[in-house]
Amino acid sequence: MTVEATTERVLRLLALLQRRASWTAAELATELGVTARCVRRDVQRLRTLGYPVHAVSGVGGGYQLGAGTRLPPLLLDDEEAIATAVSLRLASGGTVAGAGEAALRALAKLDQVMPSRLRAEVRAVHGATETLIGPVAEIDAELLVTLARACRDAVRVRFTYPGHAGGERERTVEPIRMVTTGRRWYLMAWDVDRDDWRTFRLDRMRAAVATTWRFRAREHPDPVAFVRRSVTEAPYRHLARVRVHAQPDQVRALVPSQVGRVEDDRDGWCVLVVGGESLDWLAAHLARLTYEVEVLEPPELREAAGLLARRLAAMAGAASGRGVSGHRV
Repeated sequence: MTVEATTERVLRLLALLQRRASWTAAELATELGVTARCVRRDVQRLRTLGYPVHAVSGVGGGYQLGAGTRLPPLLLDDEEAIATAVSLRLASGGTVAGAGEAALRALAKLDQVMPSRLRAEVRAVHGATETLIGPVAEIDAELLVTLARACRDAVRVRFTYPGHAGGERERTVEPIRMVTTGRRWYLMAWDVDRDDWRTFRLDRMRAAVATTWRFRAREHPDPVAFVRRSVTEAPYRHLARVRVHAQPDQVRALVPSQVGRVEDDRDGWCVLVVGGESLDWLAAHLARLTYEVEVLEPPELREAAGLLARRLAAMAGAASGRGVSGHRV
């Protein structure tokens, strides 16, 4: 067998190991059309090249591609290469500090080896796409890694965090999960000192360190639902509950999850819970939903809505009494 054929087979073996978590020697031999002994030799060739291929014995065992001391080259099929390149372009304008530059470096390497036909497809997608970027809170990538490892390893984390009354205090938490809304990153964790679940904004954390104190994960609420409730209620001076004459999915399409929470109701209505610093602001934004809205609480929101209605009526009356030039007719 020629060297070229052996190299091609080893590359096919590598692609198979990257495609699935575990393979038996018999499965790999069938896929490659060789003997199990040949598979063992090819696995050793990959190990010599720096790929950490682990052999697990026993029932359910087989060959697995593990993590090594350095990142080996990856084999990507056409769809994976296009998806990776598009994702890297998007990541270059993301919310993680330093990720943009790293994404551009990785994209340059991928673009250099990508076939021209795939490069053309990636550029076509990028050329037909515009990204609307609003104000975002940039996060240090090291902080993300620290918290992700702490969640995985179930170890406590210490950091300083601003309090409601001002100033910063040290917090010790048992982290469960990070949740992102697209604009901000949050950590759901058990606050050791307050003996309760809490949500923390990552952009407000300072000097975060993972300790060696391991904890046993306790039963916890759904992280996504918990963070959604926290970000729509806790930060605001006023919290409104209103009934909306629309299906929940119709309202969710208008109100982002980080702004309001939508609950099912009856008879074609749903309940929207939304917070704001101003009742006037809440009344104005609820009026823009284009659906019938019934205020449940607080009662002061009805007063703000009435005041807004009178202002709009006055504006409409003033407009009807003017000509095109703006003078009264």
